[in-house]
Amino acid sequence: MLEFSERPWGSYQVLHSTPLAQVKEIKVKAGSRLSYQTHQKRAEHWFIVQGPAVVTIDGVTKTLETGASIDIGIGVAHRMAAPSTNDVLFIEVQTGTYFGEDDIVRLEDDFGRN
Repeated sequence: MLEFSERPWGSYQVLHSTPLAQVKEIKVKAGSRLSYQTHQKRAEHWFIVQGPAVVTIDGVTKTLETGASIDIGIGVAHRMAAPSTNDVLFIEVQTGTYFGEDDIVRLEDDFGRN
């Protein structure tokens, strides 16, 4: 494991990292959600390992079942949420020019982060 981080909504661990891509396993606790955010230097591909998951992309919310995936382009607003009935586990593949946590523009956040 390259990096592990506990967050108010759950946790993530970096599984793989190169200058071209980064892969994370992300767990969202039941009833929690990530901030509604954009990135300026990376795109993301999400693969749902344990669902269902509630995903919002550019204001459109839908439910993704286990085995489903979705692409998020650079600059596209997005959020992952877990329903109150189950945790969500997903694999995130990031591609772009930079993968730091400071490439997050939070549009909404349940935990008061900027």
